[in-house]
Amino acid sequence: MKKKGGVMQNYKELVVWEKGHLFTLKVYEVTKEYPREEIFSLTTQIRRAAYSMPANIAEGCGRCTQKELANFLQISLGSANECEYFLLLSKDLNYLNEETYQEMRIEINSIKAMLIKLIAKVRL
Repeated sequence: MKKKGGVMQNYKELVVWEKGHLFTLKVYEVTKEYPREEIFSLTTQIRRAAYSMPANIAEGCGRCTQKELANFLQISLGSANECEYFLLLSKDLNYLNEETYQEMRIEINSIKAMLIKLIAKVRL
């Protein structure tokens, strides 16, 4: 990871960004099947929360200080928590089958764990 002034500059080199990006693509794929009446509510909310994760990682990597990066990573973690809830809600509304829900739940929890570790490392 190249650093400039102590801050990571190339977000694409971060595995957590890549996983967040792939997760976002999966969210877009599965939400295509959500009911039409959800287009301006749950579909939009889960998509926004999903793309907020890699977007905030990218924005944080473009900042000048470790503190700023940590703040954007924290926002990304909050979005990951939102995604986790929206997945549960989607399953409970029968928009996601159990298998898809479990796969995505495992992936979002992996992303959350990676973000927590990265936040701790950046704050050192």
